[in-house]
Amino acid sequence: MMNSIFQKTIIFILLSLCSNVYAQSSQERRMDDATDVLDQILRIPEQSVPPALLSRAYAIAVFPNVRKIGALIGVRRGKGILVVRNDDNSWSNPSFITLTGGSLGLQVGAQSTDSILVFKTRKGVDGITNGKLTLGADASIAAGPIGRHTAAATDLRFNAEIYSYSRSRGLFIGASLEGATLTMDRRSNAIYYNSSSITPDQIFAATGNAAPNSANNFVQTLTAQTHRLPIQPGMESNSDEKSDAARTYRLSDIFAPKYDDNQIILEYK
Repeated sequence: MMNSIFQKTIIFILLSLCSNVYAQSSQERRMDDATDVLDQILRIPEQSVPPALLSRAYAIAVFPNVRKIGALIGVRRGKGILVVRNDDNSWSNPSFITLTGGSLGLQVGAQSTDSILVFKTRKGVDGITNGKLTLGADASIAAGPIGRHTAAATDLRFNAEIYSYSRSRGLFIGASLEGATLTMDRRSNAIYYNSSSITPDQIFAATGNAAPNSANNFVQTLTAQTHRLPIQPGMESNSDEKSDAARTYRLSDIFAPKYDDNQIILEYK
């Protein structure tokens, strides 16, 4: 009898350990996939989010492999990554979020797509951290323009609070996700950062547990593509204007790539 109880206990412990390892690897895979999507899309400015919009971004969300869950209505569901811009213009540690709903319809017409959301204001992020954000109802959303020359050619003012993009079968387009809802994936955050009590604010402020390498890779990729973007009025400069004594260092600062003052990352004409 005792042997049977002991065996069941051992099996339960082993199954729990395997479950935790699988869950951890699942979060790692999602972070790696989001990093790949971000790198592939942003590396070609002529076919990507306009620099004029990126320079205004308060936050960016990346959803790899958003899948269709309705055969006729085209409703989507996906799990992604959200980062916010810090006061010093660096990017925060990433938080896991979930997207549900929103029809891409004939704009994409595929079972799986990659999506990017560019948030211009803090309002949308606050909606997500406070429970749920419905795109189009709680914050205005529009299909995003494409290419670095788009803003100048069309005199866009970027009046929407959020701009959405989708990529499928190699085609990257601005695609409306109006009606979709965004929520925090708190379970994934707890597993990934190894803390059951960690909050989105702690993640964004880098006051929780240290970020895994895959999170640093995501931040590095975004930093490399936005480090030298033109700064819009009201935003701090990307240049190092603060003294070493006054600077507040975050995990994203520590692991972000360093550049010399005379090194050009992206050139815009």
